[in-house]
Amino acid sequence: MQTIDIVVIVLYLLCSAWLGLRLSGRQRDIKDYFIGDRRLPWWAVCLSVVATETSALTVISVPGIAYLGDVTFLQVAVGYLIGRIVVAFLLLPRYYRGEMTTAYAYLGLRFGRGMQATASVTFLFTRLLADGVRLFAAAIPMKIVLDSFGLGVSYFAIVAVMGAVTILYTLVGGIRAVVWVDVLQMGLYVLGGIVALAVIAVNLDVNFLSVAAEEGKTRFLDLTSDPVSSPYATVTAVLGGALLSTASHGADQIIVQRLLGCRSLRDAQKAVIVSGVVVFAQFALFLTVGLALYSYFERATIERLGMGTSDELFPVFIAEGLPPGLSGLLLAGIIAAAMSTLSSSLSALSSSSMSDLYQRFSRRTLSDGEALRLSRLFTLGWGLVFIAAAAMFTGTDNPVVELGLSVASITYGGLLGAFFLGLWVRRARQADAAVAFTVAVATMAWLFLFAPGLVGFTWYTAIGSAITVGLGALLSLRHRDEAPEIETAERPSPLEEERP
Repeated sequence: MQTIDIVVIVLYLLCSAWLGLRLSGRQRDIKDYFIGDRRLPWWAVCLSVVATETSALTVISVPGIAYLGDVTFLQVAVGYLIGRIVVAFLLLPRYYRGEMTTAYAYLGLRFGRGMQATASVTFLFTRLLADGVRLFAAAIPMKIVLDSFGLGVSYFAIVAVMGAVTILYTLVGGIRAVVWVDVLQMGLYVLGGIVALAVIAVNLDVNFLSVAAEEGKTRFLDLTSDPVSSPYATVTAVLGGALLSTASHGADQIIVQRLLGCRSLRDAQKAVIVSGVVVFAQFALFLTVGLALYSYFERATIERLGMGTSDELFPVFIAEGLPPGLSGLLLAGIIAAAMSTLSSSLSALSSSSMSDLYQRFSRRTLSDGEALRLSRLFTLGWGLVFIAAAAMFTGTDNPVVELGLSVASITYGGLLGAFFLGLWVRRARQADAAVAFTVAVATMAWLFLFAPGLVGFTWYTAIGSAITVGLGALLSLRHRDEAPEIETAERPSPLEEERP
């Protein structure tokens, strides 16, 4: 590593902050701050969605999955595309019909504000943990680089710097700044992956794809593994990926907020479906990088290379195998992936805190200026909490991408099941949904903490959804009338009112 690499990284951080502030425009009210006044182009929203869900986990961890195994992880991406189609035609029309700005506003209208608040708080907690993992993931390669300079910088210091820059442009620019910086950041880390793959291929004396095929690493379908315990058995990966994507893109505010910023329902549907195709291509790119690294490191095991986990493979290559300047470019790409997810989380957490919790329970009438200032305070507060959450992680024995997906999946099943319960079981009421949701989340938390190997993480969302819908439907049998209990006495928040 050379000084020029550090210069490239610093320049990237400065440019990100400047670009976010430059493109954000003037925020007039919280509708403009949180959903860009529904005037964002669909293609920018599409790329922002991809950048948000990809994060640093894909860049540094997915190559390690191919290095240790094969490319069956791509089956999950097939499920992702199926799940997005469900979101486009089942959930998005309901969100746009009510002019909503959070995913959980639907639960408030269907069951009552108590269920809306429960779902929102669950989202806040899960997003905090899952994106804490993602932010920590970006610090891994940066620490490797700084250690190569003899600088004993801690993970916390690295996380704090990245967090501070992200908080700056998100705080001032709102969702518009987040989306446009996401577009830049996605282009940067994809370019970095292509450059890395080209450098490896040029410097190898063998065809790395032929080597991978000889070792059975190009296998795409897995029709033989146990579908219960293996997360990449075909039926498990496709079904689990579909449900995970349905939950993450239809019941998670971090994605729904972007889709609600599109100019129309049709634009939002295009954005979410096309994003599935782009994600498949991204997974394919970074899995191919992993196959190339397998030849680059001469088929050596992780232990023989002196590494702790497979997550270190790509960062070590970036630090040691790339020419000066290119190393800095790829590291900037990894940081970009992390910052895109963090900025998206900050905006989503702030909007959910404001519209699902504060405005629903405070009953205060705020002017546009007061509401905007309070929203920015929520953004700042959540940014500081994120930095603290990321500092809690110091390492993991499994690929960090699997850890991040597992943490998110603890509550995704319950959230998705609550939406399905509201759509499919007319007699279900708020108490039924709340009990079923709580049982589902508690069950998945137990599986994650105390029986992590019992089922593959790709089953988490399916199990949680089944528990919520099944138990909620059983509890609803107590009610003789079939009319749903819908809260109508509450005046919708300013974010939920129709545009003039």
